[in-house]
Amino acid sequence: MRAREALDVAAGELADAGCRSPRVDAEWLLAEALSVSRSALQADGTRELSPEIAADFRRAIARRAAREPLAYILGEWGFRRLELRVDSRVLIPRPETEVLVERSLALLAGIDRPRVLDIGVGSGATAPAIADEPEGAQVVATDRSADALAVAEENRAKVGLDGRVELVEGELFAGLAGPFDLVVSNPPYVDPADLDTLDPEVRDYEPREALVATGVTEAIAAGAPDVLVAGGALALEVAEGKAAEVAAMLDEGGYEEVTVTRDLAGRERIVDGRTRR
Repeated sequence: MRAREALDVAAGELADAGCRSPRVDAEWLLAEALSVSRSALQADGTRELSPEIAADFRRAIARRAAREPLAYILGEWGFRRLELRVDSRVLIPRPETEVLVERSLALLAGIDRPRVLDIGVGSGATAPAIADEPEGAQVVATDRSADALAVAEENRAKVGLDGRVELVEGELFAGLAGPFDLVVSNPPYVDPADLDTLDPEVRDYEPREALVATGVTEAIAAGAPDVLVAGGALALEVAEGKAAEVAAMLDEGGYEEVTVTRDLAGRERIVDGRTRR
């Protein structure tokens, strides 16, 4: 079978399975099987697939048709300038978290050799992305999951930031004295009652402890002033529709300059504020 024909068949199967971008997903998976880029695949749809390549592609399509996330099947996912290892031990980095990083970098502007605390490092997307940009930045990244920290360790080494990102296993602020210029977090914020409304890729495959919780955002907001410098910043990714509520909480908790930032889809998803100077 030629590549274009295989793509047509696979895209139809993924569409029937309810995948949102069946053709794109099929292209990613066939490009991976062929060890070529998507653009190279698109430029030459007439190439013949060997039996081995066809079999690999069929297995990958079966996994995706079962609604396993594309990122887990590929094993890597892009985040800003980084290519990160991902699997079912960690959440898949999302575009809204890139906005969290951008807002964090803005809050750190002008600070010499900033110190940052990333709570809930997961795959290690936020911590290395922040450490990669401000000159001399040092990031302490924590997670309660040893499995997540193992993935973060792989990614820390992969992107060459071993000396600038420290990984710590623990709950929230446990054992961390600071002071830090910024606390940043993408905490679990899905309400347990909303779990069944999530797409199968999220509900059935991504780690539940990194998705579902109540009270974690509040706990981070309450504890951050104890480890921040005077005028230090807290930046949080929050659930869709909850930004105003979280902003009000920060304001009532004594934070100043509370700001809400929209994600790339125009949704209010990032909330930040500063402690008193």
